[in-house]
Amino acid sequence: MHSFLLAAFFEFSRTATAMSFTGLLLLLIAIWAVKSDVAQGRGLDRVIALSNLCFAIPLAAFGAEHLSAANSIKDGVPSYIPWHLFWAYFVGFALLAASLSIATKIEVRWSGLLFGIMIFSFVAMLHLPRLHANLRDRISWAVAIRDMSFAGGGWILAGTAMGGLRGKGGSLITIGRVLVAVAAIFFGVEHFLHPLGLPGVPLAKEIPTWVPARALIDYLTGAFLLAGGVCFLLGKKTRIAAAYLGGWIVLLVLIIYGPMLVGALADPSTDVKVEGLN
Repeated sequence: MHSFLLAAFFEFSRTATAMSFTGLLLLLIAIWAVKSDVAQGRGLDRVIALSNLCFAIPLAAFGAEHLSAANSIKDGVPSYIPWHLFWAYFVGFALLAASLSIATKIEVRWSGLLFGIMIFSFVAMLHLPRLHANLRDRISWAVAIRDMSFAGGGWILAGTAMGGLRGKGGSLITIGRVLVAVAAIFFGVEHFLHPLGLPGVPLAKEIPTWVPARALIDYLTGAFLLAGGVCFLLGKKTRIAAAYLGGWIVLLVLIIYGPMLVGALADPSTDVKVEGLN
């Protein structure tokens, strides 16, 4: 009965329903896996304990999107690569596997490493050619740098699982930290140049008019990103900077993106639903 009601709410949008259910299922798995770390942690450690959870849930949703909308996603595969539909499904299963591994902290050294390589390959094969074709397009820059930071995040998780800076994962953590730092600084500047854009990754959409103090939110987000980016780049106070920046972004997801998601899921258009989830 519950499944029927939810399907009716999503108006039988297979992609939106698959993304939502997969994300919720991964959330439950991640909460179970992280509950002891949160209970035993103190102060910022409790926030940092949620890092794997926050990283894994979107991967699960995007994996479900690839599997349920493979026929449309395959069109994004470069023409010189054969078997477009195969790669759409392959990436979907890879994202689901990575999300489950990262959420449960099982073999993260491999899932984080391979996820980072996969995303960086997307940057090289998809985003950089588009960027080269139009160097003045800020959205192309933002998308390329965003995905580079995703790869960096995966490598940081892998390096941490390998023993941290003093272990075998030191090089991975350093590379990942630099990639995340570059993204944070770039996005921080973009928030000051475009102070009405949706906060976090500043693309074309603007903050809804029902949100008060829209410019102030963007300026604060820009300041958090710039401060965090500088700390990451210099390797100073990185743990505290990451915790505060991550906490601020999660707060924005809850108070701005959450209501936007509800509105998108209530829309009859599948494209609007999927965009809201993204």
